[in-house]
Amino acid sequence: MSDLRTLYRGLFDDAALFPPGNAPMGEAIPAHRAHRDSRRAPYVGPFLVADARLAELRTVLSRDDGDHGPLAVVVTVPGGADGVPVAVEAVRSDPALRLAGVEVASPPGQAGRTAATVADALGPGVDGYVEVARGADAAADVAALAGTGAHAKFRTGGLTPEAHPDEVELAALLGAAVTSGVPFKCTAGLHHAVRHTTVEGFEQHGFLNVLLATHTLLTGGDEAATAKVLAERDGPALAARAGELTPDEAARVRSHFRSFGTCSITEPLEDLVVLGALHA
Repeated sequence: MSDLRTLYRGLFDDAALFPPGNAPMGEAIPAHRAHRDSRRAPYVGPFLVADARLAELRTVLSRDDGDHGPLAVVVTVPGGADGVPVAVEAVRSDPALRLAGVEVASPPGQAGRTAATVADALGPGVDGYVEVARGADAAADVAALAGTGAHAKFRTGGLTPEAHPDEVELAALLGAAVTSGVPFKCTAGLHHAVRHTTVEGFEQHGFLNVLLATHTLLTGGDEAATAKVLAERDGPALAARAGELTPDEAARVRSHFRSFGTCSITEPLEDLVVLGALHA
């Protein structure tokens, strides 16, 4: 039986500032600290902030009278690699912040070059993620990240139906990452543990499905088997399968599937409690 803290530790990056949550900065920071000071802390990852909002973040923190220590942040750079050095300097020049990672969007066919720019700006000890553009070049872009030190970032949802890759497309992306030995994270759309259809009609993936799909690939399953796991909607069955992973299997899955951004920390954890996968 798996160590559930190994399987879910640090899985949930705090993306409260991003859609659809869109929390105000002045509310998102104390809420993040409250998560980090609670029993949820083992499962909570860094605070995500777009590079365009770093000045706002630093202003809010400068008004903070509490002694909280540096805030660990991952900076997203949607404009591309040219914006990475400025964002990195903005964080590293502020003692109230600690740079935990950078996520940068890459044009199709350019992931390798983007990774090289990110590596030059970050140096050792900080995770760099390259958001792989969907489309015909996606698998090649994932493979181009191998050996660069950069990880892949997959967009698994958004504000339109077309922003959600289906299970076949996502299985191919996960397969490319596992085959190439490239760790990855996901962003957008993983609001709940299990695959479901939203009231808007969006087909959204479940993070529990993605964890088990990764395990399927690591144990020799092909993309068809992986897509089947991604399409599974039986939450109790998925939770039971996750609970049967050995500690080594759980650790191996998480060495590949690093985390995902969620605008709510409590919702995914509540899903796991309801499914019996975690204690309240």
